[in-house]
Amino acid sequence: VQLQASGGGLVQAGGSLRLSCAFSGRTFGTYDMGWFRQTPGKERESVAIIRWRDGTIKYADSVRGRFTISRDNAKEMIYLQMNSLNSGDTATYYCAADHKFADPPNGADYWGRGTQVTVSS
Repeated sequence: VQLQASGGGLVQAGGSLRLSCAFSGRTFGTYDMGWFRQTPGKERESVAIIRWRDGTIKYADSVRGRFTISRDNAKEMIYLQMNSLNSGDTATYYCAADHKFADPPNGADYWGRGTQVTVSS
């Protein structure tokens, strides 16, 4: 499985960004997909996941109501729409794929290269 994330950048507090992730190498429709983030000195944390079997979505408490994860099975893509960004959202964001994420998610079978999101106050 290969994952290619894009869409990070620098944005002012209160602004929005949309991350995208392209999946290839296996059958996209049989993988849970998600976004994680990490800041220096901290563990990687789950931001949002979407399950392949029934479309169940889970968000971290810190982003619920501001971020929206979605998947396009035809294009083999996932997205993370991030609104009302704040400095606490500054991190490297990673696209991830797993046969079945744990509950709560604590890792992934496959990782993409990170994309940096920086929110300026």
